[in-house]
Amino acid sequence: MKRMLLLGGVTEALAIARTLGPEHIYSLAGVGRVPTDLTCQVRVGGYGGAEGLAQFIRDEGIELLLDATHPYAAQISQNAATAAQMSGIPCWALRRPAWQPQAGDDWREVSDWAELIEALKPFRRPLFTLGREPLQHLHEIPPEQFWTLRALDVYPGNERCEVIGARGPFVIEEERDLFERRQIDVLISKNSGSTATEPKLEVARERGVPVLVLKRPVLARVDREFELVDEVLAALAECNMTDA
Repeated sequence: MKRMLLLGGVTEALAIARTLGPEHIYSLAGVGRVPTDLTCQVRVGGYGGAEGLAQFIRDEGIELLLDATHPYAAQISQNAATAAQMSGIPCWALRRPAWQPQAGDDWREVSDWAELIEALKPFRRPLFTLGREPLQHLHEIPPEQFWTLRALDVYPGNERCEVIGARGPFVIEEERDLFERRQIDVLISKNSGSTATEPKLEVARERGVPVLVLKRPVLARVDREFELVDEVLAALAECNMTDA
């Protein structure tokens, strides 16, 4: 029986973890809720870069590394690919397909924070759905703007920003209410590809609200790449690595 290390981060990773037996390890960075109802082992915390991860792989006798981290966690994905190569084991990755703009969408791709701030200048009531990153820039909010920032947990804002703590999946009726109450005139989003957060894009389309989309990073090459959980589970079943 091979032993696998599953690097979590996206919702789909938990679905995979639920099929794993006690010999496997589900690894989380520690952001968000930690599941307590799994049969597999759960590890929380970092590894100290690629070398630390490679040492963990060797110490634990890991034979397959599965990267199911967020599409924007480029450094973690690079560390995973490098550590697997250093350890002489295969690295697989579950990578969500990106959202594609539809008729009626007004998407404007930005590469980094500086480009985003420049693109924000014409707007007054932005809704940020980038996680915690905007918290580092609250002192930069111009006087004519008021930011609404949605993250997994509530954090302190200021007189120019309110932080909402909320976890998906989100329903479209609640998103419509959020846009209406706060008079959102621009949405800022990563292209995460998650159905749990897609309703915000539908509401932006309905209301004619532009979307500033943070460009996806280029991720490390791996031995096998999957787009769907079912594809991963089928491949794992071939290796006798799931209980399902």
